Amino acid sequence: MDADRKRVVVVGAGIAGVACAAELVRAGVPVQIRERARVAGGRMASKRFDGRPADIGAAYFTVSDPDFAEVVRGWATAGLAREWTDTFVAYSAQGRHEVPGPMRWAAPRGLRSLVEHLAADLPVMVDRLVLGVDAGPAVDGSPCAAVALAVPGPQAALLLDPELAAATAAVQAQRWSPMLSAVLRFPTRPWPDFRGAFVNDHPLLRLVCDDGDRRGDDAPVLVAHTTPTFAAGHLAQPTGAGRAIEQAVRDLLGLPEPAALVQVHRWTYATPTVPGEAGTYHLDADGIGLAGDAFGKPRVQTAWRSGRDLGRALATRLAPT
Repeated sequence: MDADRKRVVVVGAGIAGVACAAELVRAGVPVQIRERARVAGGRMASKRFDGRPADIGAAYFTVSDPDFAEVVRGWATAGLAREWTDTFVAYSAQGRHEVPGPMRWAAPRGLRSLVEHLAADLPVMVDRLVLGVDAGPAVDGSPCAAVALAVPGPQAALLLDPELAAATAAVQAQRWSPMLSAVLRFPTRPWPDFRGAFVNDHPLLRLVCDDGDRRGDDAPVLVAHTTPTFAAGHLAQPTGAGRAIEQAVRDLLGLPEPAALVQVHRWTYATPTVPGEAGTYHLDADGIGLAGDAFGKPRVQTAWRSGRDLGRALATRLAPT
């Protein structure tokens, strides 16, 4: 029990939670990561289809923070990340045109592999559902030194005892939008070269990525991301949206053949639309911390920096002297 009281419990093994835990371990603070899914990764999710991974959450990541750039260099050295493209195309009522932008990075083994790499030496407990966070603080009735909630605000709100007023107010201020992502495997690769495409003013599609190009194996696989409005109408039964998503992608790219495989994944809380409070994280006097990409632009880099900064703040408060 005494050991538990000195431990920080991190809820969520996405990149924010893992970055937070890594800082605590570095500072000598006992930590335990609890993840309700069977694997780490969070919204940097990848699933295997026909023996290969496909990214079904974040589509890519960009780099501008020097500290995050160091992390990315480590991934690249390990062969886990590679520069993908600095040019997407955009489809709109005016037609198709190229859109230059920052370098977008991809992961040959799926973005989840990057989180797993960071978590390799951390105490991650997967398939471990947290039911409640109480004052004290305590997680599921067990006292701890602090709690770091590295999950979307609406999910964190379900866990928090209302007595934890500061954290409750912080998560209730966040707003999130849903998304469906669909993995589409085709018999061949008949589409024009595009790497990734922003789809503007479309009732169903928001983004389509060539996963074979992104992965570097030229597999005939596309991953489509839907608009929040379309997703909201299919959250109860996302698989039922597969045919409509497939047809929309075929119409957009002029594909003659149907997909041989269609798999749809639901993201009830995909993207923060109203940022959290100012700063890169929340940490209050009750010992409750919040981290994630709601603290800034919704980016992988934002989530990493938020978790890193929360971990450092907790370490400053709790590290043994």
